[in-house]
Amino acid sequence: MTPAIKLLEKNNIPHTIHEYVHEPSTESYGLEAAKLLEASPLLIYKTLVVQLDNKQLAVAIIPVENSLNLKSIAKIIGNKKASMASKGDVVRSTGYVLGGVSPLAQKKRISTIIDDSAKLHSKIFISGGKRGLEIELSPIDLAKLCSARFADIKQ
Repeated sequence: MTPAIKLLEKNNIPHTIHEYVHEPSTESYGLEAAKLLEASPLLIYKTLVVQLDNKQLAVAIIPVENSLNLKSIAKIIGNKKASMASKGDVVRSTGYVLGGVSPLAQKKRISTIIDDSAKLHSKIFISGGKRGLEIELSPIDLAKLCSARFADIKQ
């Protein structure tokens, strides 16, 4: 059981766990999840970590088929620039491996922004904290648990 699942259970948040066999040669973890879980890619959200110009980190949660608008997330958080965080920074700040980064129960609490599109759905899928594990839950519950805000951050 991952820290993300433990947090959901501790807070009695309704969720569904979906597991699949991850293929190590896969380039897009989110699209792999959509295919193997037979779910629309519109419902699969990826967790990205960015470094802001003030050297702080932030989390962005966007649909897997989209790219992150770095200028938008920087502006929303009150910075001028953002870039993708280094692999080492992602692992250190979240406690998760790349391809399995969950926005839930990260080692360090950092600003989290969920793309507005998530509010269009009653349930979305996020990483459960390891490759091959997805959690289906309400985007509203996700925002509450992450102290996240909703904003337009995808390209």
